[in-house]
Amino acid sequence: MNITQSYIHINDIRLHACHGVLPQEQLTGNDYSIDIKIGYDINHAMQSDNVEDTLNYAEVYNIIKEEMMQPSKLIEHVAGRIANHLVQEFSQISTIMLRITKLNPPMGADCQGAGVEIHVTNEKTK
Repeated sequence: MNITQSYIHINDIRLHACHGVLPQEQLTGNDYSIDIKIGYDINHAMQSDNVEDTLNYAEVYNIIKEEMMQPSKLIEHVAGRIANHLVQEFSQISTIMLRITKLNPPMGADCQGAGVEIHVTNEKTK
């Protein structure tokens, strides 16, 4: 068997955080949904059945939560911090797809949310 790409993912992490340009957003916060897909070589974990050989979902979640709890004006800034923290913590990460959605953006629109999506490549794994 030859695996050409492998990922872990966590979908629809729900957190309340105080990000935003407006003073009210910084004070009361907003609800966010976070989706993440992380590329890494899964082969060793498939053979060993050992959590030490994989990316632990709980550790990934804890990093996301830690960075989301640090207020920022822009969610672009938060996305960059999350990606940097993950790559620093887990050298085996090859790619990250991260989507952060503010569920109730203060822009007067009837929508399901607004946000950012980034695709990151870890140059150290090439």
